[in-house]
Amino acid sequence: MDYNELAELIFPNAKEIEYYEEKYPERKLEEGAMVTRFAPSPTGFVHIGGLFGGIIDKKLAEQSKGVFILRIEDTDQKREIENGTEQIVNSLKDFGIEPDEGMISENEEKGKYGPYKQSQRKEIYQAYAKSLIKRGLAYPCFCTPEELNEIREKQEAAKIRPGYYGIWAKYRNFPIDEAAQKIKNGEEYIIRFKSQGREDRKIKHKDIIKGNIEFPENDQDIVIIKADGLPTYHFAHVVDDHLMRVTHVIRGDEWVSSIPLHLELFKTLGFKPPKYAHTATIMKDENGSKRKISKRKDPEAAVSYYHEEGIPKEAVIEYLLNIANSNFEPWRRANKDASLSQFELQLNKMSVSGAVFDMVKLLDVSKNVISKFTAEKIYDEALKWAKRYDKELETMLTVPNKEYAIKILSIERGKEKPRKDISKWSEIKKSIEYMYDDIFKNNTNYEFQKITDINEIKTILKEYIEKYFNINDDKQTWFNKIKDLAENMGYAREVKEYKQEPEKYKGHVGDISTVIRVALTGRCNTPDLYEIMQVLGENSIVKRINTFIEKYKT
Repeated sequence: MDYNELAELIFPNAKEIEYYEEKYPERKLEEGAMVTRFAPSPTGFVHIGGLFGGIIDKKLAEQSKGVFILRIEDTDQKREIENGTEQIVNSLKDFGIEPDEGMISENEEKGKYGPYKQSQRKEIYQAYAKSLIKRGLAYPCFCTPEELNEIREKQEAAKIRPGYYGIWAKYRNFPIDEAAQKIKNGEEYIIRFKSQGREDRKIKHKDIIKGNIEFPENDQDIVIIKADGLPTYHFAHVVDDHLMRVTHVIRGDEWVSSIPLHLELFKTLGFKPPKYAHTATIMKDENGSKRKISKRKDPEAAVSYYHEEGIPKEAVIEYLLNIANSNFEPWRRANKDASLSQFELQLNKMSVSGAVFDMVKLLDVSKNVISKFTAEKIYDEALKWAKRYDKELETMLTVPNKEYAIKILSIERGKEKPRKDISKWSEIKKSIEYMYDDIFKNNTNYEFQKITDINEIKTILKEYIEKYFNINDDKQTWFNKIKDLAENMGYAREVKEYKQEPEKYKGHVGDISTVIRVALTGRCNTPDLYEIMQVLGENSIVKRINTFIEKYKT
């Protein structure tokens, strides 16, 4: 028996590889167009590092007029979770990342280079494994787990490099006839790649991010087809990237050590390898030392966390682009209102060392992002979030009516310097609850700061409501009246006057406006008081001030 016959015995139904080379031709794209792919396993939630990679893949394809593929690597079916693909698709969609090709639901896909689930490409991998067996570059291995364990123990005892290679590769040169007989006898086996590499030889590789790297050649006879007929990741991704005509593979730097093996597989199969870019791991600062962000320890490792907290997708993407490219921050400063689509991501500007994930910085970014939203957009996004996570906020946004909520959210918005006090939707309830009479009537918190004498406070409020308050005043007239009140009560009309001669005054106009602010809102710090009063309306203002005066009646 020869290699051809052995290949036919193992894979009798596998097509010739020429069939697939014709079925998946070279893509007709513009010069410089990138074909990228995000290829997660459906084994759990999407990690922030996965989202980071997906954003980079999508951005590079989009800006180069290329193709972004969502491929599902589900060959490890023991670890697969129910509706795992659906979770991946929806998690990406939540951040506005939709593939040009690939999976679009648990079982639906689009594109001409599929199937896009590896478990459905079994016959393709077997065709390429069969071609390697025919060339004497792959072989069946019958090692039991016990035999493999024995090999590893001997290597450890001898303090030599572990693995299945060279003299340790028990079935590497096993006679073809004997291998065929074992197969006919029904013995279990897997298919291994017959490496032509040597550890004492070096290969040089240029990574787009890390630059020039030198490695020993691969000499391991890795498994390429498992006992269940499905491929390992190493073999599957090489075949898929070739047939899907992927030009750039962007992946985490935990895969750097696999470069010698992957390049050897591409070369042996006669494929042109894609360009590799290995991104640095996202890190977490813990008591001054860095560690990888962890699924077990860090809630922010799961992309679902950002939805639960109500951090807008635009802010998360902006922050991840910020840690992806060193030139993003200066670009954003120069292009304050530009769409992210106008930013050109450059792989060679990515950090070689791990970027530290900074939640404080992300929330600062989020405040800026939200500050540019219209009140209507904030309303829509907050309501969508509230329907899922906060029923009280949902009620506030819909009762008495939508228009009232939008008026509240419009305060200090749409200006050259808009308010930046909201970093996530989960903060909105607390930031606006004082605008609702039914909630405010239970307020017991009146911290007046400088003016604390209750009789003085009541006098200021009585004077204001009886002599100075008119809901129809424009802002300048309103403020001039606050100054008049201050002057009549013995306070400086201007802060600078008070600072120049503090002994002449009880305080200044700011102290007077703080009394009114606290009586109306229960807070010392709020957005613009005039705008708040315009939204509250005359009845509510009069009622709140009178309620306060009544409460402290002696």
